[in-house]
Amino acid sequence: MRGHEKTAKLMTKILVDGVEVDVPPELTLLQACEAAGAEIPRFCYHERLSIAGNCRMCLIEVKVGGKSGPKPVASCAQQVKDLPPPRDNLLNELVTKSPGVKKAREGVMEFLLINHPLDCPICDQGGECDLQDQSMAYGRGGTRFDLNKRAVEEKFMGPLVKTVMTRCIQCTRCIRFATEVAGVPELGATGRGEDMEVTTYLEAALSSELSANVIDLCPVGALTSKPYAFNARPWELSKTESIDVMDAQGCNIRVDARGDAVLRVLPRVNEEINEEWISDKARYAEDGLSRQRLDRPYVRENGKLRAASWGEALAATAKALSGDAKKIGAIAGDLACAESMKATLDLFRALGSPNIDCRPDGAKIGVGARQGYLFNATIAGIDEADAIALIGTNPRLEAPVLNARIRKAWLRGAEIGVIGEAADLTYRYAHIGAGADSIARLGGFADVLKQARRPMVIVGQGALTRADGAAILRAVGKLAAGLCKAGWNAFNVLHTAAARVAGLDMGFLPGAGGKGASEMLKGGMDTLFLLGVDEVALPKAGTVIYLGTHGDAGAHRADIILPGAAYTEKDAIWVNTEGRVQLGRRATFPKGEAKEDWTILRALSGVLGKTLPYDSLDALRAKLIADHPSFGQVGYAPGQAEAVSFDPAQEGGEGKLGAEPLRSPIADFYLTNPIARASRTMAECSRLRAGPERVAAE
Repeated sequence: MRGHEKTAKLMTKILVDGVEVDVPPELTLLQACEAAGAEIPRFCYHERLSIAGNCRMCLIEVKVGGKSGPKPVASCAQQVKDLPPPRDNLLNELVTKSPGVKKAREGVMEFLLINHPLDCPICDQGGECDLQDQSMAYGRGGTRFDLNKRAVEEKFMGPLVKTVMTRCIQCTRCIRFATEVAGVPELGATGRGEDMEVTTYLEAALSSELSANVIDLCPVGALTSKPYAFNARPWELSKTESIDVMDAQGCNIRVDARGDAVLRVLPRVNEEINEEWISDKARYAEDGLSRQRLDRPYVRENGKLRAASWGEALAATAKALSGDAKKIGAIAGDLACAESMKATLDLFRALGSPNIDCRPDGAKIGVGARQGYLFNATIAGIDEADAIALIGTNPRLEAPVLNARIRKAWLRGAEIGVIGEAADLTYRYAHIGAGADSIARLGGFADVLKQARRPMVIVGQGALTRADGAAILRAVGKLAAGLCKAGWNAFNVLHTAAARVAGLDMGFLPGAGGKGASEMLKGGMDTLFLLGVDEVALPKAGTVIYLGTHGDAGAHRADIILPGAAYTEKDAIWVNTEGRVQLGRRATFPKGEAKEDWTILRALSGVLGKTLPYDSLDALRAKLIADHPSFGQVGYAPGQAEAVSFDPAQEGGEGKLGAEPLRSPIADFYLTNPIARASRTMAECSRLRAGPERVAAE
């Protein structure tokens, strides 16, 4: 009851169009109106950006003591607590539908359209344009301005963002996003009044990994998608909600397709994971889904691959897997879904092979309690953190959206410390040291972590894939254990592979006496089954079976190729770095003769005489959840509160921390997987990011 009374005291009672509502005093008048169900038009205001108050479209009337003020008020720029005290026992009232408000909005819209060209028939924003919609709802039926419209030169912002700056209404959303959220202040304005222009610094390409989010923010057609330009209208596209697999954050996306082609990828709002942002790679690697695809089975004969039927390919695969169980093994790659890994796991266990691993990079992780490999504080927990230690990770390259969340915490006062390479992370930090041995001597940052109310320690794959990765894991676990508090686990692992946590959850790890991925890749295996493995060096001897989507490194080495389905071509389960189970949906069908991965493995099991006990996706998922209950907790981030300790015996002895510099495993953000490497857009982004030296060399 006391808590309820305390909450009630924090609320302010006002009227919105005659309806009485209780709202927190920190809300803006615009938010208060929307909390009461009133719709307020806006162009410059955005919930995640600072308030500019320069479009004036959100004008409302404020009545104090029953009387309106001398002029309309910009509702985005004033808070409820700024209202004067009620007079004459009458509550303050916000009026959004009066004739005065209607006339004021029509006037503002008229001014906004003075110089805006009539490009709607040829503008890519047509059909989903805020200016178009709001001019219909709140504008006048005609114009009183007959003078020539101004023209503005186009700006170069790189290969992703197309500019038609004559359409710009100077809302400054793009400038505020680049400066505040992305942390790369490369956008700004020059000139004043009618001469004002939004531009980049020296007209250089935007360097942020989140740059294309300005397209979603732009309320007009000034900034649109360059790769998507003139490809389709929004009403032509089928829209499918899915999950991004370009990193391990599991950002929520919408896949827009027409026919069998994915034409664009857009973000979906999920406050606990990606808010409403996605990385440029998640958005623009989609053209790689249609290039260099494996669309039929292949079998190598006389040193050359030839097209084969499914019957031939499965028979050859079964023959290769029918030998000594100790001499065959399976490795799952970074883009493998949970269903395909479960089918592979069940098949190889039925064959009696202990050589199974989902860590092709050799990460020393996955043995022991589940919280030993999760982002335990959760992604949303970063908002509460007041001290963050980054060890062997560059989140700007490994998870750009998560890095933006760390930046948001830094803007609120969180202190950041880094052990590893001194890279530009878009926020200031204390560089503790370059080598892993710095974990044992944090210096002054140790006191920062101890005094913090919500400390976080984030360890990346750059630390865990080293020879001393197990020792680093134990050292980080010991450090984090001393920082854990009631309901708060400071230990966090930032994965880079979308498949990794699901594989660890189902135990896709070597069995008793079995070999890990690193050992199998050194050679000595008769047959190696690769489930989309492309990022590692493959052995030259033995038979290699590759089940994947693209003609990348794995397919080039393979003796048998089984074409699978990409993440947009199948219903699949993905588990992100915090252990949250999410469902991806099929937007298009697999290319050519390609099949969904689990169906290939189910058919293969029949040829091998080890028929898997499921004939449908639902049956496979039922067995997956029965064997591993965590997969049934869809949309739930466990947020493990218990501290974790690591047994040296489990990870290969004590070991010492090395002094060699820790480095991120990602050298080129744009070319991290087969889909991205097949993308022309990502290739152009990589070329520009490499700098003039590489461009000149080419």
